[in-house]
Amino acid sequence: MKFDLHVHSCYSKDSNASLDDILEHAATNGLDGFAICDHDVIEGGIACSKRAKEIGSDLIVIPGVEVSSSKGHILVLGVRESIEPGLSPEETIKKARQQGAVVIIPHPFKMTSHGIGYVDGLDTDAVEVLNSRCVTNGPNNKARKVAQELGLPMVGGSDSHEAEMVGRSYTEIQADSRTVEGVLDAISKGHTSPGGGKTPVSFVVKQMFIGHVNKLGRRLGIR
Repeated sequence: MKFDLHVHSCYSKDSNASLDDILEHAATNGLDGFAICDHDVIEGGIACSKRAKEIGSDLIVIPGVEVSSSKGHILVLGVRESIEPGLSPEETIKKARQQGAVVIIPHPFKMTSHGIGYVDGLDTDAVEVLNSRCVTNGPNNKARKVAQELGLPMVGGSDSHEAEMVGRSYTEIQADSRTVEGVLDAISKGHTSPGGGKTPVSFVVKQMFIGHVNKLGRRLGIR
């Protein structure tokens, strides 16, 4: 099965992607499912999972979150309760494990996107080695090299902030069942393979612009 394990919705402050648009483009782009990983909020993933059921979608939606730890971002899949930002990576992962969630280190060496900067010593299930929003190959190549050296499973994700880019990078997952639990179990067992390509630079620039506009709007009290 083909999954995008790193998708942002309008519940993220730097994305305007609606849940319906994400579901539509995920199906159009040939995915079996995806994980909503909004910045420090879990509501988007929960709402999208509910919405998929409401419209009768066959897509498997994994509720997730991209937590801002004190040293960088950490993906938590299968999340049920919020994890406060600002904790150490170790404490963030500990809280994820208390929920029985799957942990992925995203874009660890993409420092412009709060990459954590290292992987060794972290209790992670996988490393994101193909992030489609890496403009250059360096961060992804380094992540792949480190994951191979440490013998860690590798995954891909679009890190999409625009619905059209959902599935641009993805993960092939060999799961025993077409359920959230089956997919998470397969990831934790390392039954994964990254694939896909890069997001066009124009989309990356557009997302950055949207993020700045939304941030300014919040400061002015209009968003």
